[in-house]
Amino acid sequence: MLAGKRRVDGVEADLTGQITPNWDLYSSVAVMDGKIVTGSPNVQGNTPLGVARVAGSVWTVYRLASLEIGGGVRVAIRERIDAASWVDGNVTSGHQSAQAKYNEQVPEDAPESRGAGDTILAALARSALFFSAALPRQVYPLLFNRYRGDMRFGNHVDGAMRVHGSTGRRIRTDLSATLFLTPPDDYDGGELVIEDTYGAHPVKLAAGDLVIYPATSVHRVTSVTRGVRVSSVFWIESMVRDDGRCTLLFDMDMALVQLARDVRDHPSLIALTGCYHNLLRAWGES
Repeated sequence: MLAGKRRVDGVEADLTGQITPNWDLYSSVAVMDGKIVTGSPNVQGNTPLGVARVAGSVWTVYRLASLEIGGGVRVAIRERIDAASWVDGNVTSGHQSAQAKYNEQVPEDAPESRGAGDTILAALARSALFFSAALPRQVYPLLFNRYRGDMRFGNHVDGAMRVHGSTGRRIRTDLSATLFLTPPDDYDGGELVIEDTYGAHPVKLAAGDLVIYPATSVHRVTSVTRGVRVSSVFWIESMVRDDGRCTLLFDMDMALVQLARDVRDHPSLIALTGCYHNLLRAWGES
């Protein structure tokens, strides 16, 4: 261990914006100047270990608008699950989550849950955007939860593996997903807050919109102080388990889609499409 003092000066900037109406971008960059100001002559004036000149992160949220579920179908889903028998949400919690979880849910084997879940899964299967963002290998059966009267879900990380109770099927949770089923004006609070190295990102979407985020993220649902918040949550085992690689493939696919619109006859499109599929071939698990 080096004796002496060190000083680190710097500045940090955040940038948020929209790449498309359904694709949000959050970025942060920090520029730091670190020096060892006192100590042995051979280290004085050097940059301390572990202090990077420039550090940053880029974090995105994909909103899969409406999932091709019509308004009438969304109403039917709500009517079906609202009429179900709701139980304590901790029936599906692990030890850590049970300390922070205060909500209600429809039992996962209830006919209302299975029927509504099948409708949503069928919509996901029709969504090219969902496939591109998640590259799903398998999807855990959907759960439906409800928050009201100051119910909340404190900071937690989703378990790495989930086992479906009735089938014993195991799924690795690479991605977490929340499908909002209540219009945001119908309740106060209830934001899904997802944290990363550079801060907390609140998400509160229109009914029928879906957000996908890394299951490794610390996240929470804030207290619902007015109204009722109903949503569906589920987990995805991706063909590409590494989040950075999955994000890179999604960015590449979206760029290819845009290029196909702008310069659809350009010969480089074939080469770039080949690069995408070769990366998926190298990284993917069937």
